[in-house]
Amino acid sequence: MIQSLIMDKIVRVGIGVFVIKDHKFLMGRRKNSHGDGTWSVPGGHLNFGETVEEGAIRETFEETGVKIKRVKIVGITNDIFKKEDKHYITIWTISKWKSGKEKITEPDKFIGQAWFSFKSLPKPLFLPWKQLFKSEFIKTIQKETKN
Repeated sequence: MIQSLIMDKIVRVGIGVFVIKDHKFLMGRRKNSHGDGTWSVPGGHLNFGETVEEGAIRETFEETGVKIKRVKIVGITNDIFKKEDKHYITIWTISKWKSGKEKITEPDKFIGQAWFSFKSLPKPLFLPWKQLFKSEFIKTIQKETKN
């Protein structure tokens, strides 16, 4: 019985996208989903058949109206949301802003957007950030945001 319950659970693949512009990155405040009320970079689910880079470009545009370029993978975290009974592998990417003015394009999913640096992070942060800060990837991401 326990084996059956475990096998019915699905581990999903999520993407987090650092969009860098003027040494800051875009973040949104989540709404009506796991992590409601927390802040994170744009992102979402990787679709079947798309590359991580394609997913990052698509999700960023869908959520913010911003176009990005030079997407690269910079980290992976294993994120278990016990309260929501969800499990994600989050692939963190970093990109450069290409064009567009950020706007809330999905008001059912976000209630705010702004540009931040690691010195000015909003609170509370989305759970995957806790894993990101524990990982060796955080130094690479911090360095990339300063370039």
